[in-house]
Amino acid sequence: MAALDDLKTRLHSGLELQHACTARWHDPGAAVETDGNPQDLHACIAAQHACNFQLWHIEDTARRRDVGPEVIADCKRRIDALNQERNDGMEKVDACLLRELAFLLPASRPGAAPRYNTESLGMAVDRMSILSLKIWHMEEQLARPDVDAAHLGNCADKASVLRAQRRDLAGSILDLVDEFARGDKQPHRYYQFKMYNDPALNPELYKNQEPSHAGI
Repeated sequence: MAALDDLKTRLHSGLELQHACTARWHDPGAAVETDGNPQDLHACIAAQHACNFQLWHIEDTARRRDVGPEVIADCKRRIDALNQERNDGMEKVDACLLRELAFLLPASRPGAAPRYNTESLGMAVDRMSILSLKIWHMEEQLARPDVDAAHLGNCADKASVLRAQRRDLAGSILDLVDEFARGDKQPHRYYQFKMYNDPALNPELYKNQEPSHAGI
């Protein structure tokens, strides 16, 4: 099926785009693209990956012990905001893929109970994003002149494992698309519904607020 092959090709190239963006964004002065056209698969994948890229480096800063509490507090607020964007980005990737998959799905089988995967495609794409960042930073360790051979060997082994894990996950993602196209499983969109950023749902944010009388 040409449409299925086209979707799998674009999805695979979108996963490779994560690797390319990781390398490009680490260049000094490089701009991190954060706006993704919700209709464009590659743009959605890149925008979601940009959230993880920024989170990675802010999380590193948040572990510093040589800065004041105001720096750590600022990191925490930025992390919360980016985590929300990260999860929103996963849902946008899912929405984009579900639109395209809708034209490929076979008719439901009479009497057959639907079967779903343990995570959505968007969640799996997010895991690929994190693996891409882990690989880049683990390989960065191999260029350090200030560490011993044991450190280099340990990092080289870990980088090899991470590359294998990412390769396996990429294959599983494409296999899942095939399962959807055959009707073996049905695509599903899972919602995160993060509560900690919502002033109406986080008790630490709403407990001292004046009661709202809206709608009464």
